Amino acid sequence: MNSLNVLYEDNHIIVVVKPANILSQGDSTGDISIMDKIKEYIKEKYQKPGNVYLGLVHRLDRPVGGVMVFARSSKAASRLCKNFNEHIVTKKYLAIVHGKMEQEKGTLEDNIAKDENGNGYISDDGKKAILDYEVLEYNEKENCSLISIHLKTGRHHQIRVQFSSRGHYLLGDQRYGVSDKKQISLFAYYLSFPHPVTKENLVFQAYPEKKDYWTFFTL
Repeated sequence: MNSLNVLYEDNHIIVVVKPANILSQGDSTGDISIMDKIKEYIKEKYQKPGNVYLGLVHRLDRPVGGVMVFARSSKAASRLCKNFNEHIVTKKYLAIVHGKMEQEKGTLEDNIAKDENGNGYISDDGKKAILDYEVLEYNEKENCSLISIHLKTGRHHQIRVQFSSRGHYLLGDQRYGVSDKKQISLFAYYLSFPHPVTKENLVFQAYPEKKDYWTFFTL
């Protein structure tokens, strides 16, 4: 059975930790995705013949690791999608940003658009993007800050664009920061949502591997 970090599973949903640098779902590259791995896991574990149903209800960018939920039935998929669209899912991220934040906590609010190269940018014509953040620790030697982010909207590259536009690019961000060949320091560590069938509120947490920039802080 392939290696998969499963936090929870039942007949309706499966919650896993997506490793960094793996696709959320397949694309034109043909590279294996976390969806492929989960389908293989379900097929082997439950000895299911034929195609395995798995509903994608949210995404993480390829370089970003963290907690994701997938639907194992179409009913669960529609209910989870509704929850995400109505913002009754709580998504929190850990990030390491360049420099020292001007405030210990705050809210960033912008409009974000996307250009033809797939880059996000601040624009009056863009979609509303909101997040709350709190600084957990500042590393003076490395001049960077560990922050917790509560994402209120899910715009294209939202966290990366909003912080880089203020001079606090994420360490390891090849697109909006400095290209240093290390893994981007962004991780979806917290996910909370009502179960699509039982309505019980579920909470899941995971933390990034202690390597690259994550060694600058105690997680």
